Amino acid sequence: MVLSSSMILSNSPIASPSLPTSTSAKLETFSLKNDGVIRIRGVTAPSVEPRNRKLSTCSVSRDGNASVETDASFPADYSELLEQAKVAVNLAMKDNRQLMEIEFPTAGLGSVPGDGEGGIEMTESMQLIREFCDRFVSPEKVTRTRIFFPEANEVDFARQSVFSGSSLKLDYLTKPSFFEDFGFVEKVKMSDRVKTEDELFLVAYPYFNVNEILVVEELYKEAVLNTDRKLIIFNGELDRIRSGYYPPFFYPKLGALTKTFLPMMETVYYIHNFKGRNGGTLFRCYPGPWKVLRRVGTRKYVCLHQQNSMPSLKEVALEILPSA
Repeated sequence: MVLSSSMILSNSPIASPSLPTSTSAKLETFSLKNDGVIRIRGVTAPSVEPRNRKLSTCSVSRDGNASVETDASFPADYSELLEQAKVAVNLAMKDNRQLMEIEFPTAGLGSVPGDGEGGIEMTESMQLIREFCDRFVSPEKVTRTRIFFPEANEVDFARQSVFSGSSLKLDYLTKPSFFEDFGFVEKVKMSDRVKTEDELFLVAYPYFNVNEILVVEELYKEAVLNTDRKLIIFNGELDRIRSGYYPPFFYPKLGALTKTFLPMMETVYYIHNFKGRNGGTLFRCYPGPWKVLRRVGTRKYVCLHQQNSMPSLKEVALEILPSA
């Protein structure tokens, strides 16, 4: 494939979150992963420091009634990424999207799944969620925004660390049971968690336990559907469900989500990296197209392919990237 100069995107160095290393608290819970191995879920609190704010437009021209700028380039750092995500969510809400997904790596903009450590990734996501909310949620909407963390003890941790001093409402999807050390948790009735004044729900990384995303579906059905509320899933690793990581025979409820829940979702911001000889990146910033990018040198990206619908990760890895 011949790449023209018009396909060159913006300067984009790969950046690491570079979160502070100082800690103020640490909590650990155990969870039984779906491969049968018990793993520790550790969360360590970084000291909260502001990132450099860098504005970035993030959209494609839509119609004659809207003054919307050109579509987005791959972000140079996490500050630009959060600004792009903010604009993408705003545009999606204007288009009456109720169920939205934001997904990107937290171990570095060029990292792939597995590069980071689970507990550390969750801590980084927690801080990035706080920074996203500081940008996106206006002061008058703060008390009408509810952030759901996977477990009750993470809410306590968040209040004491990353969300200290925030007026955002913090809540949880599941709570520990008597067998917490073996990964068993009790389901929380979502209708009891929601208040009348709530307008926006943001769900933080609901992937560690398979029950978490099922509770998110319940939240959507009971508190968002047929209302004016909005729901954003932040780093939920929904590709696990899309790709069949959980065999439908053993996880029929998760398998059903691919036909009931996921089709209603708008992926407003997305980065997934592929490594190897035919490596690249699948990137999307609403309302722009889905792009398959390849890094050229250290500061440039070229667009190898783009389309309006989301391609599967298998299609990108086995068909699009090798043929480019």
